[in-house]
Amino acid sequence: MTEHPATAEIVDRRLLRGARTRHAIARHAADVASLEGLTGLSLGRLATDLGLSKSGVQTLFGTKEKLQVAAVEAAREAFLDAVVRPALAAPPGAARLRELIELWGVYAETPLFPGGCFRAANLADFDSRPGQVRDALFRDQRDWRDLIAGELRKAADAGEIAELDAGFAAFQLDAVLCAANTALRLGDKLGDKLVMIKVRRVLDGFLTPPVTT
Repeated sequence: MTEHPATAEIVDRRLLRGARTRHAIARHAADVASLEGLTGLSLGRLATDLGLSKSGVQTLFGTKEKLQVAAVEAAREAFLDAVVRPALAAPPGAARLRELIELWGVYAETPLFPGGCFRAANLADFDSRPGQVRDALFRDQRDWRDLIAGELRKAADAGEIAELDAGFAAFQLDAVLCAANTALRLGDKLGDKLVMIKVRRVLDGFLTPPVTT
């Protein structure tokens, strides 16, 4: 039996509306979690914040864990849109890496999330808690470090910088960025701009051109 076109259109509209509502909830959850942590999320809290019914939010997400994972994914997409995708316009290697760090600075200083870097705000709470939330956070961090390492390797292959352990350098640079995020959130007395100047100096240390003879 063929579904009536009008019925199919109504179903499509409901699905689209549900998808939009789910995205709005997940994005708000990411904002809340950047300030209060993923453990502070609850279906009821988000329903109240957004003027929705708790049962409606529960229908969309089911469990708190699924809501937390959705918040991680929403934060990841927002970060990709703000930092990673725009940086891809720069040439691969040293130029792209510099652009990634500059855009990260805007992301942290503006900030995109009320609590600053979402990843830095939540990783420590879940590093010893096996489960889907930790897996999602770890995957996000791993992909970010892999991106940095990949651009360092491209820079080395192009002769822009000296050969180095790209994986370890990416680990170090990510640690510096996390420390910078903390300083920014605490209102570093040396000033936000100076914090990013320090980050750029660390980056310059990795991007030192190779010595030629």
